[in-house]
Amino acid sequence: MTPGVNNLLKKVAAYKPSEDVELVRRSFEFAAEAHSGQKRVSGDPYIVHPVATAEILADMHMPTSIVVAGLLHDVPEDTDRTLDDVREAFGEDVASMVGGITKLGKIKYRGIDRYSENLRKMFIAMASDVRVILIKFADRIHNLQTLSALPPHKQKRIALESLEIYSPIANRLGMNIMKSRMEDLAFAKAMPKEYEWLLALSQKAIKVKRGYIDNVRQIVQQELTQAGIPTVEIHGRVKHLYSLYKKLLRHDRDMVQVHDLIALRIIVPSVADCYAALGIIHQRWRPYKGRIKDYISQPKPNGYQSLHTTVFCEGGEVAEFQIRTEQMHQEAERGIAAHWKYDEGGKRATPAMKKEYTWVNELASLKTDRDNTDSFLAALEKLKIEVFQNRIFVFTPNGDVIDLPEGATPVDFAYAIHTQIGDSCVGARINDQIVSLDSPLSSGDCCAIIVDKNRKGPNPDWLKFVKTSGARSKIKSRTRHKLNKWIQELEGGKDDRSKRS
Repeated sequence: MTPGVNNLLKKVAAYKPSEDVELVRRSFEFAAEAHSGQKRVSGDPYIVHPVATAEILADMHMPTSIVVAGLLHDVPEDTDRTLDDVREAFGEDVASMVGGITKLGKIKYRGIDRYSENLRKMFIAMASDVRVILIKFADRIHNLQTLSALPPHKQKRIALESLEIYSPIANRLGMNIMKSRMEDLAFAKAMPKEYEWLLALSQKAIKVKRGYIDNVRQIVQQELTQAGIPTVEIHGRVKHLYSLYKKLLRHDRDMVQVHDLIALRIIVPSVADCYAALGIIHQRWRPYKGRIKDYISQPKPNGYQSLHTTVFCEGGEVAEFQIRTEQMHQEAERGIAAHWKYDEGGKRATPAMKKEYTWVNELASLKTDRDNTDSFLAALEKLKIEVFQNRIFVFTPNGDVIDLPEGATPVDFAYAIHTQIGDSCVGARINDQIVSLDSPLSSGDCCAIIVDKNRKGPNPDWLKFVKTSGARSKIKSRTRHKLNKWIQELEGGKDDRSKRS
């Protein structure tokens, strides 16, 4: 049996019954026979790759059907066995996932035409069955782990594609584990010099901080125990390299400005325990002004929930704490995969698509004119820009969260709430300060739109600064409508004058 498959079976056995383990074993034997004699570019037997893909899925405690589909995902495309063979051996559910992966594999990242079409295929596959993209993530992680076998130019292309496409999708699905793994692996190949510089810098800083954090962890454990607050776990979390790199760029590469290189994560049984623990921490140490974030009562757009606080800790050093329940922790790490539901027979697993993930369906339903290649590509490029930008979340005065791309303005915010509010907006208050309509919003802002019900419609000049395609299309539509109405009125006036003459 191929080295590694025993590890896979052990991992599945840790959270699944013996009949599920037997199903995984049977699917491995099917895949091994189908890929028999095939080699990867590295010279390894090809079966090593699907086993590694399945193992990544098992690490996240995915349902057995997804692990099995991970083992079989390359069979129809790369072997003599067909999708019908997979269907006959493992059923329609597994076959549909394998078929979805096969479709995604048809088009490679070669030029803007194919690239844009690949994006569309990915969105459609996600909307149809989001499990397909999870298998694709696992497949991509192992490919990134083995990139060294490819020529340098291919390594960089695959790494950049991972940073620009796969990682942002994982982030929008709340899948922090897969996102971080893909980013750090891709960072090393996409920007090797930056990676080596940051790796050396962070290792030195972590070495200095680790002993300090261990001491703080013991103090926190003692304080919570004395206060009668139960804890599931308290551990240090080291910031992932690519995330650290992006943060350093915002702070002129000054590591002193990064307060969460190592953060203490406190896992407690209930929401009430979260707030109680926060109180104990603030009682012991003075909080850093403006750095207390309540993502429990106001979750991030991707569903992330946690309490964050930064305090002046022992010896005056700054330290960050993240406090959450076990369920919140699972959802933060696994995202949409933590919301799996089973049908009555327990055979088919489907995700409970929370409102945070409705954008998947919106992307898949994008209507474009396929006969007009330019407009089709332009629409997809706008889609890419908006979906894969960094996201911010802005609050309405009622506490609702509006998910927007970075750099969005109050006009984008207004149209995201309702077309009528966008059409009639004349000003905005951000955090109780009157601002101009072209002011960029920041994550966590509270924005109130000032409207004038007598306003006839949007200002065409808004097109110069709005960031969302939704706002842009509504402004253009209303502007065209006003122009057409004006022309009709003008022509009507001409008719009246000609009759009088």
